[in-house]
Amino acid sequence: MRSLSAPFLVTAGILIGIAGGIAPGSAAERQPAPKDAYAYIGWPNDGEVVTQRFKVWLGLRNFGVAPSGIVKPNTGHHHLLIDTDLPPLDEPIPNDRKHIHLGAGQTETYLELPPGRHTIQLLMGDADHVPHDPPVMSKRITVIVR
Repeated sequence: MRSLSAPFLVTAGILIGIAGGIAPGSAAERQPAPKDAYAYIGWPNDGEVVTQRFKVWLGLRNFGVAPSGIVKPNTGHHHLLIDTDLPPLDEPIPNDRKHIHLGAGQTETYLELPPGRHTIQLLMGDADHVPHDPPVMSKRITVIVR
């Protein structure tokens, strides 16, 4: 019988661990959030006319910010939803051009959008990018890009 080498077993273990994550479409365990926690977009204001590249400033009440991958109660990191509806709240938030992850714990960023009307909403995700229960999110705002 042939034995397996230690490097092979380590590599196989890592790959199994990666593959064993949350499969798309499957429900993830949601972390609790205080019922009075909320997120808001401090700038721009709803209805604001902005240039194609503009700064977005984000805020929270009764909740904290932690980079993705950090597990700490009552914290999460920001996700900006651009021109899209809320994703399923029991799955990791997608990572694409309509779902901007601020996984380093940023509280401000720059967006660059084409001219026209655009919606922006903030949704907090836990260490694994899953929204909290109840979700910590802002109201959806509209900006007009000139």
